[in-house]
Amino acid sequence: MEKRIILDQVLEWTLVLLITGTIIVVGNLIGYEHNIIESIPGMLILVAISVVGLILAKIIPINMPAMCYISIIGILLALPMSPTSDFIVEATNKVELMAICTPVLAYTGISIGKSWAEFKKIGWRGVVVTLLVMFGTFFTSALFAEILIRITK
Repeated sequence: MEKRIILDQVLEWTLVLLITGTIIVVGNLIGYEHNIIESIPGMLILVAISVVGLILAKIIPINMPAMCYISIIGILLALPMSPTSDFIVEATNKVELMAICTPVLAYTGISIGKSWAEFKKIGWRGVVVTLLVMFGTFFTSALFAEILIRITK
C-alpha cells in the first residue's frame, strides 16, 4: 500500500512538472524566441532533476527540503569535472530563467490567493514587513549588480 501511495505521488509530481515545463517552453518561445525543439531537452533535464530530488527528499530519512536535493543533483551534473556537464549546461542554457519564474510565481500567487484567511491573520504589520523585505531584497540586489557592473567595466 505504501509503495502505491509513493508511486502515485511521483506520477503526480511528474505530471505537474511536465505541465509546468510545457508552459515554460511556450514562454521561452514567446518571450525569448528560443525554438521549442531546442528548449525541450533542457526542460526535460530540469524536470527529471526535480523529480529525482523530490523522490530523494521522500525516501532519505534526513529532514532536508527537496530543494536542497534538487540543487545538489543539478550542481553535481553541471560541475565541469562531471561527464554530463557539457550536455547539461548546453541544453539548460536554452531555457531562460525568467521563463521559469513566470509560472512559478503564478502558482505562488494562486496558492496565496487560496489561503486569504491565513493571509488576513498576518495583519497589516505583516504586509508592511513583507513590503520592506521585498524592497530591501530588490534594492540590495540592484546595488550589488551595479557595483559588480562598475567593477567589471
